[in-house]
Amino acid sequence: MTVVPPEFRALLGTRKLPLKRVAQVEDLWEGRTEMAPARDAATVLLLRDTAAGVEVYVLRRQATMAFASGQYVFPGGSVDERDESIDVEWIGPDPSHWGKLFAAPEPLARALVCAAIRETFEESGVLLAGPDAETVVADTSGPDWEADRVALINRELSFSDFLSRRGLVVRADLVVPWAHWVTPVFEPRRFDTRFFVAALPAGQVTREFNEEADQVEWVRPDAAIERWKEGDMSIMPPTLISLAEIGRYATVADAMAAAADREIAPLVPHAVIRDDELFMVLPGDADYVSPLD
Repeated sequence: MTVVPPEFRALLGTRKLPLKRVAQVEDLWEGRTEMAPARDAATVLLLRDTAAGVEVYVLRRQATMAFASGQYVFPGGSVDERDESIDVEWIGPDPSHWGKLFAAPEPLARALVCAAIRETFEESGVLLAGPDAETVVADTSGPDWEADRVALINRELSFSDFLSRRGLVVRADLVVPWAHWVTPVFEPRRFDTRFFVAALPAGQVTREFNEEADQVEWVRPDAAIERWKEGDMSIMPPTLISLAEIGRYATVADAMAAAADREIAPLVPHAVIRDDELFMVLPGDADYVSPLD
């Protein structure tokens, strides 16, 4: 079983959950409710180098969102049919390679990479694609790009048609797998999320959109963690731990190189009741038992 290293588990402190969750967890354990299925999803830690160190692009989800409202997250979202029917050229490790890394069927692995690239464009304006294996799109800030971005969000344009019309190919070589987190089984909305890292392409800039986020920013991982400790940023454990992990590297190149040696296996937070109080437990904790076994 893959575990969360002790220093990152310690970062989260006691991990006490609200009392209102006790009944929710007990209902699941005692069979009064059923576990919600986890939707496949992808998210991307978009990185850039600065004089102060590596920065990560984050966005704060609108308070009206059904999942993770008010939380700072990385660009990402669920896999959908647009990601499963890509018929343009694919540059980089082939889908079978990704399938082995993610322990996923090849079609799903392909869709996860496409979802990562599509969602990054939809939520940041950054496109990890290009006309060939040596070139990445240099600028996506024009009104025609914005019209396509909105059409993708509204599902008026398929991702495949978007790329084909512009003569672009999927640059799977620009994303690297980082982690695999699954929403706890007691949550009513669940996601089976693969995390990727990618470098901000030269010439491209992020832009602020308000479809799902009310605030976006580039932030140093250590600064984000300090703001979380001070109560200035709401960050869920998988995002927080990913920030802490990225914060160990001095450059984007260092982080991308380190990703190649990481073990990608599902991490599933769970819960235990101690003295009538509910606590989150992570793989590696002494009292952790996988809820999926």
